[in-house]
Amino acid sequence: MIIDISDILSCENKEETKQVQIELTSFISKLGEFPIISAAPIELRIANRENKRLLIQGDVDLRVSIPCSRCLEEVPTTFHIDINKEIPLEETPDVDEEKLEAKDYMLGFHLDLDRIIYDEVLVNWPMKVLCKEDCAGICKKCGKNLNHGTCDCEKTEPDPRMAVIQDVFKNFKEV
Repeated sequence: MIIDISDILSCENKEETKQVQIELTSFISKLGEFPIISAAPIELRIANRENKRLLIQGDVDLRVSIPCSRCLEEVPTTFHIDINKEIPLEETPDVDEEKLEAKDYMLGFHLDLDRIIYDEVLVNWPMKVLCKEDCAGICKKCGKNLNHGTCDCEKTEPDPRMAVIQDVFKNFKEV
């Protein structure tokens, strides 16, 4: 959602609170595309501090559908995002990290809220998502979800380090 903040930037020490709906429908990264199931409206507080910095505050809960790391079933995962950004408005001769970050969020007199939300989800992305703690995963041979029952595949898997010895036994096997 692009928010027009020209009225806030035009008056020194002006502050506004806006109720904003997030327009981001999915989270797209190198891992794939993950649909956003639900996103509550966010109450965003935007304040101009002495025409030197822009203060953006708010919090929101998002539910993203992420596949389980073991069985690949969709797991609704909740992200609680606290937005507390301070963007410098004055031009300074030195290029600092805050100014570079502000260029991603600010487009002239507009604020890109979806970009802020996207970055926060990216930083808080979990390393592993499980549908349940004791998830059995999927069968390596047939692909059946082992949480719904067992499959008829052979369960014993030979140690790959012993493959050479097994070949020797197979070659000298008497028929």
